Amino acid sequence: MKILVLSHEYPPIGGGGGKVVQDIVENLAKRDFQFKVITAQYQRLPKQEVAKNLTVIRVPSFRKKPFRAGFFTMAWYIFNSTICGIRICKNWKPDLVHAHFAVPAGAAAFVLSKLFHIPYMITAHGGDVPGGAPEKTKKWFKFVLPFSKTIWKNARKVTTVSTRTKELAQRYYPVDCIVIPNGIDIKKYSPRETSLHSPPSILFIGRFSPEKNAVAIPKILASLKDIRWTCTMLGDGPQMTPVKELVRQYNLTDRIQLTGWVPPEKIPIFLNRSDILIIPSLREAMPVAGLQGLAAGLAIISSDVGSCRDLVLEDRNGYLLEPNRIAAFTSKLKGLLEKPGKIMDFKKNSRRHGPNFDISKSMHAYGKIYQSIQSTLD
Repeated sequence: MKILVLSHEYPPIGGGGGKVVQDIVENLAKRDFQFKVITAQYQRLPKQEVAKNLTVIRVPSFRKKPFRAGFFTMAWYIFNSTICGIRICKNWKPDLVHAHFAVPAGAAAFVLSKLFHIPYMITAHGGDVPGGAPEKTKKWFKFVLPFSKTIWKNARKVTTVSTRTKELAQRYYPVDCIVIPNGIDIKKYSPRETSLHSPPSILFIGRFSPEKNAVAIPKILASLKDIRWTCTMLGDGPQMTPVKELVRQYNLTDRIQLTGWVPPEKIPIFLNRSDILIIPSLREAMPVAGLQGLAAGLAIISSDVGSCRDLVLEDRNGYLLEPNRIAAFTSKLKGLLEKPGKIMDFKKNSRRHGPNFDISKSMHAYGKIYQSIQSTLD
């Protein structure tokens, strides 16, 4: 089966959603599905990469930062992915178009479907749904929503990465949604053995954007200076400047390392150097950072948002807290740092819980959907 995949984010650019797209196509390509992926060009990345059953094509998007796509770059991606998609549909003749992120890829998928009478499906990752990331997309959806309803309605199948994303989508789009939680390659992230670093190492992974609430990290740690720990924050974004200012204000420059944006393939290195993952997000769907932390065997302190409660087993591998309750995060973290044995117990329990989210399960679900669509074409 030939599948044309549209996604404006695909490693090494983008966040967790782009990594999910890569995992899907790379794993299903091994099962003899054939993929061509149209994604966004960035700096000197190759315009085309070819592997067995998988070709990645990058089209101009004027993307300025690897971790963020603005409204103009998304609009430009719609135009260029549609033009590129027309050529592919004429020559390669795909059986299905799979749009990851209803906005912007869904628009290009809709046009290609109408031009070539090819069915398309949508996978919504969270921020591409109204209400999923209002700090970032509220203004966009005032313009986009009237058009996006038609795109959702005409999709042959719609999947979401979490129940929360499904609930948000169905407030605006009267369509059936299949929930396929994000999965992860457990073997890729799992360490050889579970150990505790000295001092304990704390990790944050994500865009420095309002919904990820990166500014919470220095606030949480400001009251814990008398306890031994180190902290690494992976990522970049609009909150980088206020994060730097808070780190300086709280005199934490020698305790918190700000790496900037890190390529996805290097994230396992930092995971294996860490003990505790903090997810202070105000909103989430199914956080890939949480899956990575689970697979790497980290204790997890997380906001109780989206599907985080699926990842965190209360008081067994971590804690779930109300979003933006800085004092609560500080208290739970302090309790862990003062009890190294409990950190080890949480880490071991994360490793035991991780296989429940092995990527093979989500791959099986996507494969079944592809085959069900193909059966209607035969």
